[in-house]
Amino acid sequence: MWGECNQIFFAAQFSPQPISAGGSSAISSPHTDNHSDGTGTSTQGRVPFTLVVPAYNEERRLPSAIRDIRAFFSGIDDKFEVLIVIEKSKDRTVELAREAAAGEPRIQVIDNQVHRGKGFAVKSGMLRAQGDIVFFTDADLSTPLAEILTFLAHFKEHPETDVLIGSRSHAKSQVIKRQSLFRQTLGRTFNKLVQLISVRGIEDTQCGFKAFRATACREVFNRQTLNGFAFDVEILMLAQRLGYKIDVLPVRWINSPDSKVRIFIDPFKMLWDLLKIRLIVRKTIRAKPLLPANYPSPKSLS
Repeated sequence: MWGECNQIFFAAQFSPQPISAGGSSAISSPHTDNHSDGTGTSTQGRVPFTLVVPAYNEERRLPSAIRDIRAFFSGIDDKFEVLIVIEKSKDRTVELAREAAAGEPRIQVIDNQVHRGKGFAVKSGMLRAQGDIVFFTDADLSTPLAEILTFLAHFKEHPETDVLIGSRSHAKSQVIKRQSLFRQTLGRTFNKLVQLISVRGIEDTQCGFKAFRATACREVFNRQTLNGFAFDVEILMLAQRLGYKIDVLPVRWINSPDSKVRIFIDPFKMLWDLLKIRLIVRKTIRAKPLLPANYPSPKSLS
């Protein structure tokens, strides 16, 4: 399997050539990386891919997750990086994460020293990443690590794709262990509101497994403002408005009973953020349009 994995990771060198939303290969991208070698290949990233894992009060699950990450990538001698971004926690998450990562220089444990929310932790890691492809995933690894290979293969086969997201709602997804009926109902209601208010065409914005080419990663996360759980909606809306092509893939997904979403608090905060997102993104795009000035204007927010 690792021979195939190395082919996917390194033989093609990923050659990112993102194009505007719509997917026509005859149209030049307004988002081609300025750090280019003249062939369309990004030279910004110094490793083929980065995996960002946000964490908060995860002393029980995170060490095991790090050991799983080490085991999964043990057959790779080439460069990659894993950034474990830990919000200021009340337990021994940082200490135990460092113990689990000891001796593996490709895994970095980052103590954020503040607690602002999952969105802030993800943003911190995504903007620090050096990969040509940058993933983020949840600390419980509810989406199995093997999906990384599927996503990398898709990026290789579809150079027009800028952003890839996993969807539990996809017809081909395998939800091995489901959430409680109450949480499923809350999730479906939230997703319907998302479709109505902000991000159209994406049925599952909250699956915690997403990947970005380096240019899209930089442009989107430099504009992210929300720190809470609704940040997924904001980054996807930003990606759409900036003209990036988003593809949705099925994933295997296993619910963790130790979700960090506080069932009677966070949904209300997410709803409040959702009601503000359209205005937030409109203001952000106006304040931070794509550069240089000869790029086509972002999509209308009307």
